[in-house]
Amino acid sequence: MANLKTKIELYLIANSKTWDNKKVELQDDMVNGVSSLYIKTWNYDIAKPTDTQIASYETAGNTKETNNIIIATRKKSYGSWENQLDEIYTDIDAWKTRIAKVKSDNPKE
Repeated sequence: MANLKTKIELYLIANSKTWDNKKVELQDDMVNGVSSLYIKTWNYDIAKPTDTQIASYETAGNTKETNNIIIATRKKSYGSWENQLDEIYTDIDAWKTRIAKVKSDNPKE
């Protein structure tokens, strides 16, 4: 299940806006140990999203969060850019093969 922040970010992007901590604040009022996250403050020049609008971003939010994990895994597997440059200088074909394997082992949705 995509988190609320991700779904709001997608709503903002769809409305040509970006996340700004000064314009939106989320709050979690735990009720009987269950999270009850909601928008506490909304200071954009567009309407605050309804629960239905937020829910409509569930699938896209799941995809974004999954891809963020995949991207982080790829970055770790790629190694530092300094090491990659050295690898490219030493044997560019081996580097291309290794990078292609990292991508195929960690496909984005």
